[in-house]
Amino acid sequence: MGLDEALRLALQTIWSSKLRSFFTVLGIVVSVAFLVVVVALIQGMNAYVRENLTGAIIGTNAFQVRRTPISVGLLDDDEVRRLAKRPLVSFEDAETIRAALPDAQAVAFQSGWPTPVADVTYRNRTVGQVLVFGVTPGYQTVQDYRFETGDPLADPDVRERRPVAVLGHDVAEKLFDDVARAPGRRVRVGGRELLVKGVVAPKGRVLGQSFDGFVLIPYSTFESIYGRRKTTVVSVKMASADALDGAMARAEEAMRLAHRLRPAEENDFTVDKADALVAFWRNLTRVLFTAIPAVVCIGIVVGGIVIMNIMLMSVNERTREIGVRKSLGARRRDIERQFLVESVLLSTLGGALGVAVGWAAAEAVAATTALPARITAWSVALALALGAGTGIAFGVYPASRAARLDPITALRAE
Repeated sequence: MGLDEALRLALQTIWSSKLRSFFTVLGIVVSVAFLVVVVALIQGMNAYVRENLTGAIIGTNAFQVRRTPISVGLLDDDEVRRLAKRPLVSFEDAETIRAALPDAQAVAFQSGWPTPVADVTYRNRTVGQVLVFGVTPGYQTVQDYRFETGDPLADPDVRERRPVAVLGHDVAEKLFDDVARAPGRRVRVGGRELLVKGVVAPKGRVLGQSFDGFVLIPYSTFESIYGRRKTTVVSVKMASADALDGAMARAEEAMRLAHRLRPAEENDFTVDKADALVAFWRNLTRVLFTAIPAVVCIGIVVGGIVIMNIMLMSVNERTREIGVRKSLGARRRDIERQFLVESVLLSTLGGALGVAVGWAAAEAVAATTALPARITAWSVALALALGAGTGIAFGVYPASRAARLDPITALRAE
């Protein structure tokens, strides 16, 4: 019996018992669909963080000099306590880095964690839970802010501790309806009256979270209202991504000299770029990737056992058919091939159906929620390989049992 003949017979058998065949591979369908959906969501999130979130948080072609690394959430308690002893990154450090990087497009000093939130009020309108950032003017360049109306913060605002503010687009729109009316108006931020200088053009939403719900005030004014933060950050924007590594090395050298660190001493600061945020996210998702195989394997094993049991039942039901085929000259390997092809075809169809269901579910999640999804070729190939592999692994025993049947005994079966 050739492979084409075995495939034709397997298709006939599956088609003649469509409902039973579906329930036979249901476990594989569910497991493969789960694999495709979860991998699509994780890959989509990784791509989203890499392509959108890092630029929104750190800025494009930018790096930061920080007291603690971005990945602090993955460190153990001893390491966190050690990092807590580091000195704050200061305004003087920002000036040191500015002097070391004359080719930088912007060097900014900004408030860090914890970021205060405040109610922003204009007359009888209030916008609650608005993030308040204390910054130097360079921060607006680092973040690639465009101004829809009004003017950005300037150096005199910081030097003279002026009570001025720049509003994010969402805040200005809720307070004034027409953002063009915002410049020159006075709003209250956390009980302090500030003059609105300008409104930043909208940057959109990331994972359903608006990046336009903020207030920027001069860092000196921010300190007079909220005091010093537990962390402060220096952000540096370069002309291109190719210039980042060299600039980071020069900034590190300048910081070590400013902090009077000896050659054998480790840095008491961290120089991070967007790659660190991507790596931090990937470390978090690695936990999910560790759990996924266990869940999928359980489902695949259960589905494989179901396939094996159904195939054994099929062997019992078709004992007389097997005897007839053997009496007409079918060899042992022909019978083995017939049942093994049927098992592999069943599980492969289950895998393909699981891919289709998982793909549709991933697209539905992406369309109805803020979660991105990205189907990857390797996850589809892995799903199909799991389906085919399950058919081989759990189809060998039923096929072998069918091939070992004695033709005379088989012909007597009713």
